[in-house]
Amino acid sequence: MPISILIPTPLRKITADADVVTVDAGTVGEIIDGVDRIHPGFRDRICGADGKLRRFINIYINGEDIRFLENLQTPVSDGAEVSIVPAIAGG
Repeated sequence: MPISILIPTPLRKITADADVVTVDAGTVGEIIDGVDRIHPGFRDRICGADGKLRRFINIYINGEDIRFLENLQTPVSDGAEVSIVPAIAGG
């Protein structure tokens, strides 16, 4: 099923400045793989070498953090709102 992903500004240089990318996927992991097929290098910015979500990247499905759901195996239903939010730190 096609899922639309909201791409944050810091990642748009990978997606040719697209703020929304649509892919066919059933889980968060499949979404990341789908975006990476269209825009190579995307997965490397989201996931570490171990394949896990990077610590400073948050992904929300309908406002819920996937880390409190099933992480990359979290199912994504048709029409779900998927947001990628990089953490901001400062002092």
